Amino acid sequence: MPMFRSISLQACAAGFLAAFVGFASSFAIVVQGLRAAGATDAEAASGLMALSIAMGLGGMILSLKTRMPVSVAWSTPGAALLVSTGLIEGGFAGAVGAFLISALFLVMAGIWKPLGQAIAAIPASLANAMLAGILLHLCLAPVHAVAEKPLMGMAIVVVWAVVARFKRIYAVPAAFIITIFLIVMTGAGAPIPISAIFPHPVLIWPVFSLANVISVAVPLFIVTMASQNIPGVAVLAINGFKPEPGPLFTVTGLLSLASVPFGGHAVNLAAITAAMCAGPDAHPDPARRYWAGIASGVLYILFGLLAGGATALINLSPPVLIEAVAGLALIGAFGSSLHTALADTHDREAAIVTFLVAASGLSLFGIGGAFWGLLAGGALLVLRRLAGTA
Repeated sequence: MPMFRSISLQACAAGFLAAFVGFASSFAIVVQGLRAAGATDAEAASGLMALSIAMGLGGMILSLKTRMPVSVAWSTPGAALLVSTGLIEGGFAGAVGAFLISALFLVMAGIWKPLGQAIAAIPASLANAMLAGILLHLCLAPVHAVAEKPLMGMAIVVVWAVVARFKRIYAVPAAFIITIFLIVMTGAGAPIPISAIFPHPVLIWPVFSLANVISVAVPLFIVTMASQNIPGVAVLAINGFKPEPGPLFTVTGLLSLASVPFGGHAVNLAAITAAMCAGPDAHPDPARRYWAGIASGVLYILFGLLAGGATALINLSPPVLIEAVAGLALIGAFGSSLHTALADTHDREAAIVTFLVAASGLSLFGIGGAFWGLLAGGALLVLRRLAGTA
């Protein structure tokens, strides 16, 4: 078959590396987010499995369909949003109801262009300020880890810093590996039984509430579109690939929808690991790089089938250490978001208000700070611009 004659071991190796980096760098954030939303260990493992399989299928389907190296990932900012929001009205069933609404929005953004254009029209300063506010709590975790467990916390931070000095993209996986080593060496937990490695799908019946739609579904949709889907298309474009965004958003939205009943919050186009698959390091010939997207998809599915082990591993570690690794994984995104939020001097004050309210942990009428931050910053921005035209 012509397709298999174009197979590239170099591109496949790049795809496997991208999947390993993507999974190792952020699965702890996803598990933390699901647990913060009320998931049990079994439900968190089920959600992690569903997301990983959805990511894998998405990368394989879209790469084969477009013959472009399309990478799909879970919404890491969305998981951070769940951590910052905390327990949701109705427990995890209420969270699943919000995930379902958000997934429908993602599908609509692909099918109905005005919705996608509306998200793109949100000022970058406010969208990034909201994201920075969501990420702040987790980015402080390495500091808390050093305070609570100085030797172990410092070891994780030092390994991350040293590796980042030479190859930034490997820094978080290296920190994760040293965390596992420390857990084993200190005997922090019993060995993981073989039966616990393989997760079991857990079906969660959704519960809906207006507060959860406003507090979780809408911010989840916005951060997934603004910080993952739109940059994901940009990464492909930078490397010479020009897919039609609508179908990509629709497919990832449908895969999100399929993962929701099993506890998954959202999948989307990858942004950071996408560069590993779409860039020249994957293959000198752009026409053969799509194999990187296929290979990463295969490995994500395999990781999903072992998601129970990943969740059990987190149980063996003092929570502050896993939070530290998660925080280190998000420092780059936090810095980039904060920089973009404050870059425009005309929008800076509104962006700061958005950031502070989103980071405050504020909850009014059952609606979390991310929404109120965007609303407060947006209102201030509108008033300033009206005053400027008066």
